[in-house]
Amino acid sequence: MTDFPFDLVGFDLDGTLFDTSADLADAVNHALALLGRPALGVDAVRPMIGRGGKFMLQQGLEASGGCDPAVLERLYPELLDYYGANIARATCAFPGLTAALDALQARGAKAAIVTNKAENLAVKLVAELGLDHRFACVIGGDTMGPDGRKPSPAGIEEMIRRCGGARAAFVGDSIFDIEAARAAGIPSIAVSFGFLSQPVGTLGADAVIDHFDELLPVLDRLGTT
Repeated sequence: MTDFPFDLVGFDLDGTLFDTSADLADAVNHALALLGRPALGVDAVRPMIGRGGKFMLQQGLEASGGCDPAVLERLYPELLDYYGANIARATCAFPGLTAALDALQARGAKAAIVTNKAENLAVKLVAELGLDHRFACVIGGDTMGPDGRKPSPAGIEEMIRRCGGARAAFVGDSIFDIEAARAAGIPSIAVSFGFLSQPVGTLGADAVIDHFDELLPVLDRLGTT
C-alpha cells in the first residue's frame, strides 16, 4: 500500500513503547540502598521517568531524604551500571505494539526511536527485547550533545535527517515529547497508558490513543488534516 500519509513514525521509549518502570525503579532503589535509604515503590518512581537517568535519580533522592549534588554525581554511575546489567528483567512492550509495527511496515512506513535515555542503554534495551531490527534508528538523550534532550527538537530532526527527510509524526507520553514534536514541525500523538505526570488531555498533542490498536487509524486521520 502506498497511500499512507507518513513515511516515518518516531516513538519515545520509556512509557511509550515499553513499560520500563519496574526496572528503572529497581535501579533507583539500588542507588538509594547504597545510602541506607528505604526503597521507593514503582508508582512513586514512574512520574520521575522521562528526562533522563540523572533527573530520575535526583528526584528519587529528593523524595527519600534530600539530594546533595555531590552524592548525585557519585551515585549516578552506580545507577547506570546496575541498570545496564539488569535492563530488561521486567520490561515489556505495551499491548499492541508489535501489531502496530507490523501495520506500519505493511504501509511502507519506517519506525524510529527518540528517547531521553542514554543512547547506549536504549540500543541495548531494544536489542535485548529482540526488536532492534524494527527501528530505522535510535536517537538517545546524549546523541545530540548536552542540549539535545527533548523538549529540544534536535533528536527528532536528526531522526528525520537519518531517514531521508521523511514525512514524519511522533508518538510519546510526556509534555517533552509533544513540545519536541511541535518544535520540529510535525504532528504528535500522546499515549494515555504512559508514565504521565499530568492529564494526557493537557499535553497539547494533536491526538491521543489509549491502545496501539488505534495508532494507524489516527495517523491516517492526521495525514488528512
